[in-house]
Amino acid sequence: MPPFDVPEGDPFGPHNLPYGVFSLPGSSHRTVGVRLGDHVLDAGAAAHALGSPYASLLARPTLNPLLAAGRTAWSDVRRALTAWVTVPSHRETVEPLFHPLSAVTLHLPFEVADYVDFYASENHARNVGRIFRPDADDSLTPNWKHLPIGYHGRSGTVVVSGTDVVRPSGQRKAPTDAAPVFGPSVRLDIEAEVGFVVGVPSRMGEPVALADFPEHVFGLCLLNDWSARDIQAWEYVPLGPFLGKSFATSVSAWITPLDALEESRVAPPARTHELLPYLDDGDEEPGGYDLRISVAVNGHVVSEPPFSTMYWTAAQQLAHMTVNGASLRTGDLYGSGTVSGPADRERGSLLELTWNGRDPLELPDGKRTFLEDGDVVTLSAWAPGPDGVPVGLGEVTGRVVPGAA
Repeated sequence: MPPFDVPEGDPFGPHNLPYGVFSLPGSSHRTVGVRLGDHVLDAGAAAHALGSPYASLLARPTLNPLLAAGRTAWSDVRRALTAWVTVPSHRETVEPLFHPLSAVTLHLPFEVADYVDFYASENHARNVGRIFRPDADDSLTPNWKHLPIGYHGRSGTVVVSGTDVVRPSGQRKAPTDAAPVFGPSVRLDIEAEVGFVVGVPSRMGEPVALADFPEHVFGLCLLNDWSARDIQAWEYVPLGPFLGKSFATSVSAWITPLDALEESRVAPPARTHELLPYLDDGDEEPGGYDLRISVAVNGHVVSEPPFSTMYWTAAQQLAHMTVNGASLRTGDLYGSGTVSGPADRERGSLLELTWNGRDPLELPDGKRTFLEDGDVVTLSAWAPGPDGVPVGLGEVTGRVVPGAA
């Protein structure tokens, strides 16, 4: 089917237009692409052919120049792209610049500056609390309802969807072990998350206010925060996650601009504690997003976590991340934290789905508590869009491969 003739209701229609970076077979040249249906438009070539003033931002091997250009440029480029793929008079010029999605190689779409991961789902936090602190009076830690908890990760190990994930090795010590041992993780897990991509930087010493979120954040993508639970459990006291998280974080090859998700904006869950002024979003536009996520292991859907249940919003996370004066850089990535809903089939990690291994998942190819070598994990999602047409998010997939012997 020609690229202009996208079927009605396609989640990657002209209402979506996510950005990525691609190369053609036999070529090392990378350039910005925009997805339409099952095709990729060479955005830089189209901009040049049609005389766009933004051609220099799009004919690049990474999205970073576009990210840094700011909201006016983001809106102008999106408006132009929509016209290029919908107005019949552009068809003769633009159609030859499309390539079948199946024929291109997709790359990490932006150069990741800093990486931060949060812990924003109350359902997830309560499940984890019940698993590891079953006798506690409250499954949440005392600070959880007052601030978005997070940690700094490793930007250099953020990889694009489709990249194999090598099973990590490290120290681990089970409660019954007399001493720690070293070896491959035996409790390898996933975390279904949403990542937010920062475009416009900020100055050190100047916090970013809640209302300024859309001026700094370009878009979002699906994110899988791979986690070695046994390594994490032994190392995390007292400073938190380290080697159990830093070996790999997978992101989609497609970044969905926030402008494509206006129809999916929703209010977050009701606040149960008074918030300090810099986090108080009572007078702000709804800060949540209604994203419907699916988690599949070896092609079998095991969970469908709803992002609309997240207690802390992306705007609150950005405000908290910078309230101490920490600066933003173009290409900063921050993860929402594991997305989990209230139902058993809405849990976003195997830790919760199997209740720390107590209740194995029944898959067509056998039982699972944690991931085995060869397992393929795929995250996919969609959001409500204009006129009832869903907005598709680029999937994230990764296959577990054995570590070094």
